[in-house]
Amino acid sequence: MIIINVKDGESLDRALKRFKKKFEKTGVLRELRSRQAFEKKSITRRIQVKKAVYKQQLNQDPI
Repeated sequence: MIIINVKDGESLDRALKRFKKKFEKTGVLRELRSRQAFEKKSITRRIQVKKAVYKQQLNQDPI
């Protein structure tokens, strides 16, 4: 559970912004989206390899 202490004189918008930042760091939404549809491990691995190759090509060919 995420707890945000609202300081004296702090607006709710500011506190909400801090809450959203903490919530994003926990990765709850990312986890939820990944669990919505099952993906085989072989497909997950294939996607990771494609991303790694793409990043490697970006680092190799600076234009």
